[in-house]
Amino acid sequence: MSEYGRVVRPDPCVMELVSKLAREPWTDRPSCVHPTLSAAARAVHDHTSSAGRRELLPLAPKFINTARPGLEVSARVVALCVSTALAGGDMTGDEAQRLHGAHQTALHLLTGRTEPEGAARWWLPLLGRFGWSEPFYRTFVATEQVAEAVAVTARQANSDRDRRLRQLLKQCLAAHGALRPGAPTPS
Repeated sequence: MSEYGRVVRPDPCVMELVSKLAREPWTDRPSCVHPTLSAAARAVHDHTSSAGRRELLPLAPKFINTARPGLEVSARVVALCVSTALAGGDMTGDEAQRLHGAHQTALHLLTGRTEPEGAARWWLPLLGRFGWSEPFYRTFVATEQVAEAVAVTARQANSDRDRRLRQLLKQCLAAHGALRPGAPTPS
């Protein structure tokens, strides 16, 4: 424990580094980072080895100033993480059901051609009347869905887990628009 009351870990989370680079208080939830991207980064950190965590740190500057609103932003990251997990196929029936519902809801938000599934069928229109569906989805729903999808993906990726999770995190940044397709990215 440090003198300031926070636990000092040997492997800081990439979000904690972002908080310092952005001159925010030390946290793994910096306000300058989109909550869905932050959830993906924390989940990747939690399921990566110590060596793999150090390899995530060069991505830190790419997360700064990504906290823009919009349902599409969150839905793209959810759709990417969930489709990656679903492609692996190794999950419980409950996980598959939740992830399928998350994918359908994300596709609904992105295209409008599918219907949202599960609880989203009622909370999206209800909260939408008050302008609350976007912050609710971005802050609560999408973050949980991304965290579960990353955990499932990590469990599926055995020998190359660190590389696959780092690649997924880079893809999340690209899906969000923080990395330009074809632009060089940190290894």
